[in-house]
Amino acid sequence: MKILFASFFIALFCLPSLAQQKSTSPYEWKWKRDGIWTGAGLGASYLGLSLIRNKDDLTPAEFQNVLDKQDNINFIDRWAVGNNSERASEISDIPFALSFAAPFVLLFDDEVNDHTGQVLGIYLESMATTGALYSITAGLVNRSRPYVYSEENSLDRRTSNNGQRSFYSGHVAATATATFFAAKAFQDFNPDSAGIPYVWAGAAILPAAVGYLRIEAGQHFLTDVLLGYGLGALAGYYIPELHKRKDDMNLGLTPVMGRTRFGDTYQALSLNYTF
Repeated sequence: MKILFASFFIALFCLPSLAQQKSTSPYEWKWKRDGIWTGAGLGASYLGLSLIRNKDDLTPAEFQNVLDKQDNINFIDRWAVGNNSERASEISDIPFALSFAAPFVLLFDDEVNDHTGQVLGIYLESMATTGALYSITAGLVNRSRPYVYSEENSLDRRTSNNGQRSFYSGHVAATATATFFAAKAFQDFNPDSAGIPYVWAGAAILPAAVGYLRIEAGQHFLTDVLLGYGLGALAGYYIPELHKRKDDMNLGLTPVMGRTRFGDTYQALSLNYTF
């Protein structure tokens, strides 16, 4: 949340006027629409965080019920039961934190830098959307993390409310949003760049690596990671796409000239429609 609010103020401070912009952005920002959307996302994120903080620890009876239902865990997730690697948890925080900087690297691109405030505003909107979806879901849904089933942990850790936030992976969702946003923005500003496939490869690999580490750490099951990846990637890709500038004129006339097979020359207008 601190990163989201920091990005918000940076976006406001850097928002250039149209007169200062040197190039045409592929995006458009509308304060009436996007201001409300972003504000609602930040508000919903705060509400979700409140729900998370107010979750109760497991009672002894509830904890025993969780253990008794261990065999009912679906086959896709069952192999992660009992995972408990503190080292993997610590390492997962590194690519998670680095991913937030990915869109800021775009500012070294002159085309993007002309529209710094706009790009950071859409980035904040994307992250706020992901944050709202994740925090409210995590605050309302109880699913024990894989490490809850590990007898290596203390009873206090296994029964704490933090252990009931497996569904779904916020680390992976936020990382995917950040990296997919960066790749999408890079492609939209540089559609002819030879580096696009490599940028997208990096965007896909980083959240996958975070997901793997979160499973090894016993923080999430595979389905938690897959859902977080999917929702984060959708937000990172489609929110910028929804901001793509619409051409005011889809119809166009182009002068053409040529020679018929009989040797006569002609001049005409070609009607074009773009969709």
